[in-house]
Amino acid sequence: MKRTARTAVSAFAVAGLALGLGACSEVAEKAADQVDKSVNETYEVTYEVSGKGIESIDYHAGGGTAMEPKIETEKKPATPWKKTVTLKGIMPPAVMPISLDPAGLSCKVIHAGKVIKEAKGEQAMAGGCVAVSPIVG
Repeated sequence: MKRTARTAVSAFAVAGLALGLGACSEVAEKAADQVDKSVNETYEVTYEVSGKGIESIDYHAGGGTAMEPKIETEKKPATPWKKTVTLKGIMPPAVMPISLDPAGLSCKVIHAGKVIKEAKGEQAMAGGCVAVSPIVG
């Protein structure tokens, strides 16, 4: 009798474990699908920079990878400067102006008509405007 009970308990345990692992596998698969979607989905942002004496503007234009975006540079741009780019996945939108006169400097990152990051003066030059990808957010 004891052997039959142990066999039955073992069978239930194995069945429970198999069902549990199946559920975990399904959750993991859904999470992997979501990550793939996030990494491959694209989005558009517009960068805006204004001010005087701007030497250059560095910005993420969509090349490279999310962890190592390719940085494009515009030398001696006319202001106000505006650029729309398409980025992919979790790549952060970023624009970094360099100016001889940071007092009047400003930068913005705009997504879907909303400003998602803005900086002025020394803050605009020191760190630029770097936002979190709207895909993540």
